[in-house]
Amino acid sequence: MPRPSDRRRFLALPVVQPGANVRPSVLLDALVVLADEILALRACPFRVHRRSAREAIREVVTIREFLADVRRRGSALPDSIVVGFSELYITLQKLRHLLQDCARPGARLWVLMRSERVSSEFLVLVRSISAALDVLPLASIDAVSEVKELIRFVEEQAWKATIETEPDDAQARRSVSSVLCQFKNGIAPTRSSLRQILDHLHIRSWNDCGEEIAFMEELFFESSDDGDEAALLDSLMAFMAYCRAVLFDTMDDEKSADEQLKAQATAMNHVIVNLDYLRCPISLELMTDPVTLATGQTYDRASISRWFESDCLSCPVTGEKLANKDMVPNSAIRNLVEQFCQQNNIRFPEPKAKQKRDVARTEKPLTSAAAGAMAMVAASLVDKLATGTNQEKNKAAHEIRKLSKSNIFNRACLVDAGLVPWLLQLFSSMDTSIQENAVAAVLNLSKHPDGSRAIVEVGGLCLIVDVIRYALKNQARQNAVAILFYLSSIEEYRIEIGKIPQAIPTLVELLREGTYRGRKNAVVALYMLLQAPDILPKALDAGAVPVLVALLSSEQEDLAGDAVGVLAKTAERHDGATAILESSAIPHLVEFLRSSTSRSGREKCVSTLLSLCDNGGAKVVRLLGQMPALLPSLYSLVAHGTSQARKKAISLVNCIHSLHGQGYPVIVASAAQEHIIRAQ
Repeated sequence: MPRPSDRRRFLALPVVQPGANVRPSVLLDALVVLADEILALRACPFRVHRRSAREAIREVVTIREFLADVRRRGSALPDSIVVGFSELYITLQKLRHLLQDCARPGARLWVLMRSERVSSEFLVLVRSISAALDVLPLASIDAVSEVKELIRFVEEQAWKATIETEPDDAQARRSVSSVLCQFKNGIAPTRSSLRQILDHLHIRSWNDCGEEIAFMEELFFESSDDGDEAALLDSLMAFMAYCRAVLFDTMDDEKSADEQLKAQATAMNHVIVNLDYLRCPISLELMTDPVTLATGQTYDRASISRWFESDCLSCPVTGEKLANKDMVPNSAIRNLVEQFCQQNNIRFPEPKAKQKRDVARTEKPLTSAAAGAMAMVAASLVDKLATGTNQEKNKAAHEIRKLSKSNIFNRACLVDAGLVPWLLQLFSSMDTSIQENAVAAVLNLSKHPDGSRAIVEVGGLCLIVDVIRYALKNQARQNAVAILFYLSSIEEYRIEIGKIPQAIPTLVELLREGTYRGRKNAVVALYMLLQAPDILPKALDAGAVPVLVALLSSEQEDLAGDAVGVLAKTAERHDGATAILESSAIPHLVEFLRSSTSRSGREKCVSTLLSLCDNGGAKVVRLLGQMPALLPSLYSLVAHGTSQARKKAISLVNCIHSLHGQGYPVIVASAAQEHIIRAQ
């Protein structure tokens, strides 16, 4: 059986199959846990498929009462119960996933538009509950007769229950399809029709719309192709973006990460959980990545993986021999652990980095509806920036910032609508929120060729430099520097930036005094600008070299690596090499080469030293020869570096040894010389 993915795809219902030799008592305990997780979802607001969700949960209430009674009595269970319990265990796992998806914040519109599939899943699962209960040997089970009768009643009702898309949901779905058709034909839908749809889904605010867009965007980038599902997602994201831009005049504050966690864990708010339930039975630590095995027992992934690696093929708690090592993520337990950590100020480990999004997929809209909706959104935003109040301008700038973050077509559409000049006007706003949103929006638009061109053509470069110098918030300054970085990738724009008297001194000052992110952006922008020959003298006059040398000792190794890259570029010219030598940089460069773990950083460092030798002559070579730590570092690069790094290291070693042959003493680590001999 294939192993389920570590992260369950929305509306996918993976299960752990019970082992062939699982004991009835083990299955009983697992079913009780599973039923509790489902009943915890009663507190969730089901905005779509309410009746189906209520019907399924109602059946689980009775099943949970039956299971509790059987376990409370503690009588021996017949082996014939395993078939029914196993089927019930599989069905309840799927039901838990389906209910979690239907209650998920941000998924309301998508669940509505997938109503046929969701209704079909509910129908199959409710019928499966009936089938599982039907094969239970109730006569052989020690339980209260009234409870048995309830189980028989649930079995009958589950088989007869009407499970279908509710009329209100079906009508709302048709309304959404109608609006998408209007977008396709270039017709703006009425506000009342949009309000009716959003009211049905209980989408009541700007932030609610944002949650829906973020959720569908996540699904879009997870999808492997641009088929029907991706096309529908593209249309629905544009639909929700239009609603957010047109219907809501003010922004409610975006939810913080803690608030989002609280929303996602709403189902658990009224559940009192024994802390031991959240601990891994192996490590006794809180489970940060809980997974469930075929026995129904849950462990932390790292602990159970080590258990399996030691050739143990049984369940640590039950002792049952496992037919497979399948592990299914237990999101319910994870939510409980996250909420517990939040409430008790315990640091929860950061989630694994998300898979990088393929933004290139957004270069063209997948549907005419998406294209039409975005054109209308752009026109609306232009109007608000041109004639709106400060509050409306701030909202419009933030809207542009959101829409252009990871969608190439949106950027093109917004630029074509003429938004760049209006956003640049907001750079001088004394309202820090307006300024920050405008700068972030222009940063996103600068990533599009037409956006970069528009910024330069309307004289935006000086405004960007002024933001770096005078902005009241660090975030605005950092984003403004990032704009210069993207613009400096174009040769003609590098030249234009260099003509601004304060541009280079401003970057150097940010390198000296800025935040980590500000210095990071400034150093990469300076590197790009140095590709233009006229920039180096201005950088030297601004005192860039001493600042860059100081960064070599930075605790942030990536910042030090970027700094050595700029020094490598600077050292290629005689005047740059002279400035580096006058800054007594060689000991710092040698120490960086010795201590850095960055392959690219070490290679750039050797490039810098080679250029210093070329431009500084024998004096520099003699100085390098007196550095005890240098040659071992170079030999290490020869032995373990990339092909390019090896070539540079060999060149520098030969340079030092050639001077040694002329009678100058060189400190050499003889034990390491064999590396260089083998490489040659």
